[in-house]
Amino acid sequence: MATAQKSPLDRARSKAFMRLLPVLFISYMIAYVDRVNVAVAKLTMMKDMPDFTDAVIGFGSSLFFIGYFLLEIPGSLMVEKWSARKWICRIMVSWGFMAGLTAFVRTPVEFYTVRFLLGLAEAGFFPGVIIYLTHWFTSRDRAKALSYFLVATPFAQMLSPISNWLLKIGTTEVLKTGETIVHPKFMGLVGWQWVYIAWAIPAIVLGIGVLWLLTDKPRQATWLTQEEKDALEAELERERQIKTRGKRMTLLEAFRHPKVLLLCAAYFCITTCSHSMELFMPSVIHDWYAVSRDQFIWLIVLPPMLALCGQLFGGWSSDHFQERRLHACIPLVIGGIAMLCAPATFGNLFLTMVCLMVTFAGFKTYMPAFWSLPSLFLAEAAAAGSIGLINSVGNLGGAFGPFIMGKIRTVTGSYQSGFIFLGSSMLLASIIVYFLGLGARTPKESRKV
Repeated sequence: MATAQKSPLDRARSKAFMRLLPVLFISYMIAYVDRVNVAVAKLTMMKDMPDFTDAVIGFGSSLFFIGYFLLEIPGSLMVEKWSARKWICRIMVSWGFMAGLTAFVRTPVEFYTVRFLLGLAEAGFFPGVIIYLTHWFTSRDRAKALSYFLVATPFAQMLSPISNWLLKIGTTEVLKTGETIVHPKFMGLVGWQWVYIAWAIPAIVLGIGVLWLLTDKPRQATWLTQEEKDALEAELERERQIKTRGKRMTLLEAFRHPKVLLLCAAYFCITTCSHSMELFMPSVIHDWYAVSRDQFIWLIVLPPMLALCGQLFGGWSSDHFQERRLHACIPLVIGGIAMLCAPATFGNLFLTMVCLMVTFAGFKTYMPAFWSLPSLFLAEAAAAGSIGLINSVGNLGGAFGPFIMGKIRTVTGSYQSGFIFLGSSMLLASIIVYFLGLGARTPKESRKV
């Protein structure tokens, strides 16, 4: 029996997945590698430059999110009002340039300045892509599309062995046999400097390429037939009409919406934990356990591997059951409990890694469902501005968390107390998400919210 031919809408949906998501995935992966690189390179930076302590690195990472906060909302609105591909191009080229400059910092003040400017440069990328996806993917596909985009973050963390290999440049390595290997500098620069430079170049190159690789709206796509364009545009317009029935919400009203404010608070709690763990996890493993360089590399790759699987499953499950709230809440509960248990595992590498892996899976798996929530009750510019607000205010947790963790480590000499703080933050986020009342499953049902 012949297989039924796909409808124009289904063909358009398939083409959008295949054409757009690989570009967005690689772009976000490159963006995220920079954050991972700070965690990987900081141990070597601290050896080369004695003024660089955990507190300095933590504060510098916090300044990144301050800069990110300042331009996040304007950046997300640019995607809605102007052009996604042009704005993403601007962001990627400028962040690539600033990330490369990190290789040449020599003092804490220079590090603070570059990280702050990098935050300004990258602002608007993440919420811009979230809004861009609403221009292309219907409600039933959105969580899956988000999961394919967001899975770039654990992939980026899994690329840390490349950065660790680059770290060897300009260092002296002592093997288990006692043999000493001297790795010469390359072009007068040492390994941690090449970590930043090597990942800055693809950001600039791909940023320019985005102008040709992405398309702003379905009606502009030369790779869709007219029939496919009309079908996809009609479906997206139908969803917009459902969300905008009744009084149209202004941007200011959206900013004051209780659910938007609660999502801001929840995301602040989440990023307090997630960005702190991404920055300090390598140091935790290094401080708690005497492992070889090769063992260390693979240990920091394991948590992102589990997170990758969880994120893909979370996006698929959320779309399959057309449910968002519990798919965002449950992973946060599991991850928070694992984080609270981590201090008790000190001395047992296996149990420590189990806790870290479950924690990582928790604060990655929630993301596809969480970022599908705003579009259930907001439309167009209100959604663009609100997603920018949620991401910018929430990402202040990325400034708060690493700063507090760095201070705790510097004052107490350990990370155990910090784990209690971070785990509690994740559990608080899960409580906020659960009581949002956003259980809507489709645009039609969202009118009940």
